Amino acid sequence: MKKILVFVTDGFADWEASYVTAELNKPGTGYHVQTIAIDKEAKTSMGGLTVLPDYSLQDFSPQMDLAMLIIPGGTGWREEKNHQVKSLVDYCFERSIPVAAICDATTFLGEYGYLDHHNHTGNSLAYLKEGAPNYRGDEKYIDEQSTSDGNLITANGSAALEFSRDILSKLNVLQGENLKEWYDLFKNGFIKR
Repeated sequence: MKKILVFVTDGFADWEASYVTAELNKPGTGYHVQTIAIDKEAKTSMGGLTVLPDYSLQDFSPQMDLAMLIIPGGTGWREEKNHQVKSLVDYCFERSIPVAAICDATTFLGEYGYLDHHNHTGNSLAYLKEGAPNYRGDEKYIDEQSTSDGNLITANGSAALEFSRDILSKLNVLQGENLKEWYDLFKNGFIKR
């Protein structure tokens, strides 16, 4: 079974990956969702949920059969220590393993040049430029909720559903009408007014 790793930090935005991880972890998808962090110490999300990471960055091994790295945003990106995940992001980019980042995680990617040559989005172009002084991807910035370009998916902090939709499509978990119905259900609910 292929692994989907979700990188967690203290202060990670727990809702940003919650829709998609529930779908990816269902029986029959061929995927197993697990968490990874800079160490194996418990991490507390913005919502107060405590997560004990399955792996530390040091535990990561190419034998894990990694299918995707999902990087939620949150307050942890202001701490330099969490930028250690760059080694795992490099590993993914070098091997064409999809990386999906949302909210402040896109700012992290922008700081290290990952966005410069891919269509991408984030909380806003101004926010990216302010938060990532080394960002040079202005020409590739798209003002959308979520954007998918090759093996990179990016989204702004209000786009958990669009982010999830792009991930589910990329990993072929849901496609076509099934994906449209899934998105419509969570976006608009059972009762439409």
